[in-house]
Amino acid sequence: MDQLFGNLKGFFKTDFTVIDNNVFRLHYKATVCILIAFSILVTGRQYIGDPIDCISKDSVPSDLLDTFCWIHTTFSLTDAWHKQVGVQIPYPGVDKYIPGEQRVYHAYYQWVCFVLFLQAVLFYVPRYFWKAIEGGRTKNLILGLNNPIMSEGDKEKSRNLLVEYLTVNLNNHNLFFYGYVLAEILNFINVVGQMFLMDLFLGGEFSAYGARVLQFTEWDWSVRFDPMIKVFPRLTKCTFHMYGTSGDVQKHDAMCILPINIINEKIYVFLWFWFIILAVLSALVLVYRAAIMFVPRIRFMVLRSRAKLANKDYVERICDRTNLGDWLVLDLLCKNIDPINFRDLVNDYVRRLDHKSLDNA
Repeated sequence: MDQLFGNLKGFFKTDFTVIDNNVFRLHYKATVCILIAFSILVTGRQYIGDPIDCISKDSVPSDLLDTFCWIHTTFSLTDAWHKQVGVQIPYPGVDKYIPGEQRVYHAYYQWVCFVLFLQAVLFYVPRYFWKAIEGGRTKNLILGLNNPIMSEGDKEKSRNLLVEYLTVNLNNHNLFFYGYVLAEILNFINVVGQMFLMDLFLGGEFSAYGARVLQFTEWDWSVRFDPMIKVFPRLTKCTFHMYGTSGDVQKHDAMCILPINIINEKIYVFLWFWFIILAVLSALVLVYRAAIMFVPRIRFMVLRSRAKLANKDYVERICDRTNLGDWLVLDLLCKNIDPINFRDLVNDYVRRLDHKSLDNA
């Protein structure tokens, strides 16, 4: 048990070594936590509370009816969605079934908690991929320079080691950069792919779900059609067959209340907006990354904006002499190292690059 909570603590703790950006963290931290919280909420309501209550005018035990309808799913009638409630039908989607009439079965509610947890796992995959490629390199290269109160001797020793590494490995970090870009692409593919999967999971109703909910507030209340009730009905039908006293098969119609759907509808409204925002942000990150790759001047502007204390000309000379992978290493170091220490590192690195150029000449 202690080991389990230790692992959970390790997952939620703040990582002081920054190896990504804020949008990346929205994927593997914020979204994963949100999905796990929703999964726990639905699980608690589903397995601890009473997720379904079915009633029938016949003498069928309620517990038996609840269990049967939960396992074998409930359904709504397509033609009953647009009939007048209280006059033609008791509730949207609930009406007397006529053989041959189209029915919509609701089987998803049994799987919501598991699907949410699976989604959380999938959102962590790009992070796991990037961590495997990064391999703790940034943390090892910091060499204590994130501490502003190091002794001058220790600072100089750490800077010399770091400058030596950067010089020896100049132009050798391209795979490092492209691994990071691939992880960001995986983030975008994952969030867009999950939107399509949720649409499939909910029978094609998720893609426009949030938009319909927004429109719902503007509709005429006298003729409104609640999109949340259609996707997550709170009252459905169930057909139960059993033997009668004479041995013949008897059909029993039941109406089932699904309190669990009150939670589900709110969860998926939130996820619709959250995933749209996340997809847009992830797409913007890819545009930004493309600009970094194809416009060298932007690399200088980004690094300069982070290293405000460093000499502008020195930063520009470094950007001119390094490739994409080297720039990413410097960018990550700048995010983690104390600003004054990074300024001194830039000074030492420029001198080392100039000295190397003279040696090569």
